[in-house]
Amino acid sequence: MDRQKLIDCHERIKPYIHNTPVLTSRLLNEMIGARLFFKCENFQRMGAFKMRGAANAILQLSDEARKNGVVTHSSGNFAQALSLAAQSLGVPAYIVMPSSAPEVKKEAVKGYGGKVVECEPTLEAREHTSEQIKQEKGATFLHPSNDDEVILGQGTACKELLESHPEIQTVFAPVGGGGLIAGSALAAHYFGKDCDVIGGEPFAVDDAYRSLKSGKIETNIDTNTIADGLKTQLGDKNFPIIQKHVKQIIRVTEDEIVEAMRLIWERLKIVCEPSCAVAFAAVKKEKGQFADQNVGVIISGGNVDLEKLPF
Repeated sequence: MDRQKLIDCHERIKPYIHNTPVLTSRLLNEMIGARLFFKCENFQRMGAFKMRGAANAILQLSDEARKNGVVTHSSGNFAQALSLAAQSLGVPAYIVMPSSAPEVKKEAVKGYGGKVVECEPTLEAREHTSEQIKQEKGATFLHPSNDDEVILGQGTACKELLESHPEIQTVFAPVGGGGLIAGSALAAHYFGKDCDVIGGEPFAVDDAYRSLKSGKIETNIDTNTIADGLKTQLGDKNFPIIQKHVKQIIRVTEDEIVEAMRLIWERLKIVCEPSCAVAFAAVKKEKGQFADQNVGVIISGGNVDLEKLPF
């Protein structure tokens, strides 16, 4: 995936996304000892960066494929993103969701025009149901993070950040399925000036950290973390990009995630979800590494369940 593909992708999706704002905080700068630039994808359409990848993936389909629709299995932000992107483009979207998914998430998907298909809460059931819909409807399956067009779309958030603040030396992003950090790494490689990309990951689901150490895709046995958007694992399309272009992954505790989330709410006056607080938690944990640097932090989303706030 070269520089021009990222440029073309950005131009393609611009009519369907927001160029989200970048916020700063004098107090947080003093706390970290660096100049921080927060790219606020919580203000993106449907409240998360995933709108970018979903829109690009659908726009790259043929007219015939669009007519037959798209399908994915997700109970998180990609379910809403694909539903809204599909609705914007007049494309049917079938969203396979586990029966255990919160009703508020199912309703959100329906509100964006997605057709919810429930299944048993196992990965095997999700994949089987998605395959059934693919066969019956002729729909195209789109993976939330392990898809080249999705990765390119997610990378446009970092591209925008670096275009507005070319002085940034390091960009932090949370790591879950790997689509955002892989796209960000490509954007930093092609549009940054000696700009490093670093991931933040919970200790409870540190498969990406272990994958970089072992050189192969690792999995998680336990997924007990407040950062529910980061419970997925890397894929064969994004892992090679991460291996090549991501400098390191910093792991953080659950308490560190909650503290970072609280600081973002209190000091930036914005709503962010636990998963995206992981990136700032990583900066805060290892702040000595980034003293007096210009540091970008991608606030990946703001779709938080207010009934389950950790503070």
